[in-house]
Amino acid sequence: MPEEPEKDPAGEELAAMIAEIRERVRANYPEGRAVGGVALPDLAPLLHARDAAEAKVAAIGGVNPRRPGVLNGAIQLAKRTISRLLDWHVREQVDFNRAALAAIEAALEALNENNRALAQLADVRGPWAEWRNRWEQRLASTEHQLLRTMAEVKTAFDARIDQTSDELQRRMWDELATLRSDFAAARADYERLIQTELRLIRQREPLPAPPATVGGGGGASALPCLDYASLAERFRGSEEYVREKQRFYLPFFAGRGDVLDLGCGRGEFLELMREAGVAARGVELSPELAGVCRSKGLEVDCGDLLERLPALADGSLGGVFAAHMVEHLPPERLPGLIRAAAAKLRPDGVLAIETPNPECLAIFATHFYLDPTHVRPVPPGLLRFYMEESGLGRIEVHRLSPAVDDAPSLASLPADFREAFFGALDYAIVGWKL
Repeated sequence: MPEEPEKDPAGEELAAMIAEIRERVRANYPEGRAVGGVALPDLAPLLHARDAAEAKVAAIGGVNPRRPGVLNGAIQLAKRTISRLLDWHVREQVDFNRAALAAIEAALEALNENNRALAQLADVRGPWAEWRNRWEQRLASTEHQLLRTMAEVKTAFDARIDQTSDELQRRMWDELATLRSDFAAARADYERLIQTELRLIRQREPLPAPPATVGGGGGASALPCLDYASLAERFRGSEEYVREKQRFYLPFFAGRGDVLDLGCGRGEFLELMREAGVAARGVELSPELAGVCRSKGLEVDCGDLLERLPALADGSLGGVFAAHMVEHLPPERLPGLIRAAAAKLRPDGVLAIETPNPECLAIFATHFYLDPTHVRPVPPGLLRFYMEESGLGRIEVHRLSPAVDDAPSLASLPADFREAFFGALDYAIVGWKL
């Protein structure tokens, strides 16, 4: 095996000293490296050039050494003599060279100071950049948290608003329903009070002479001493019920004017006409019912319709309506009524009559005889004949109020038999003036 070279303690110590000197120099002259992301200029070439220049300046006026000897000594003496003789000539150049070296040294020191300042700045910039990054991250996190909190608050606020709105709306409808119920109860009490007072007044007064007839008939079927409004409310139905059934006639009278309601009763049809914007008025025999209509703001004349109708000018009416009135008249008065109504219509004027349907046997077992002022039912064929004889045409008959709705037990009968004998409780007949 080859022998390991012996270690030189003196050489190792010299190398350690040189390394320490280099570290101190690098600390004093930070060059050619990056500190904190800042690139510092490399001053090593400038240092080497300065050292070389200093060596050249130091060599000015010197003599190259030679080996000892007589000849060498004579040559060295001659060179030193010549150098001293030329000293006056090169003195300015030597001064210039030294001044240039001093300037280079000052510039090098300034550059070193700049590098040290940049290094210190870089050392400060590093923590500042790290703190700024942390601050921006914290800011972004805080902003995100703030936006999320605002969104949650907005959602909760909207939900609360919706809940409050629904609650207020529900409470409002409940209060309106309660108010409506209270108004309905108060109205019912008020109407009962009025009916009671009217009944007491009628009971105190003597019977009228001569007796009047319901619906303006005159002569036969005298009006008994009873509360006819209460009778209609119980056996014909409430005003709302009758008004909804009579909406069937709106298409026939829409757009017309000067409509006359014969035997207008409580004024349900007149209210529909007012709602539809059609000018209409009524004739009613009962002062009590006429007063009810006038309290609603309706135009109603109290009197015998068989006297009021002929007094009107011929061709002055756009339409005539009579609901559950003709069955109150004596048979001999009905043709004259229809002739008079037809004479008062303008061309293309309409006459609509609603009455119980005698073709339905159920009408006799239930509704017809509940009204003691009914005289006799009028078959649709007979009314059609009277209307045709009076100059009306395009006559239509409409069956209304199926009996099976009023008496569900009729559904057990055969369909054809039920339609023939237990069809509609009422019918409407409509004709136009030709």
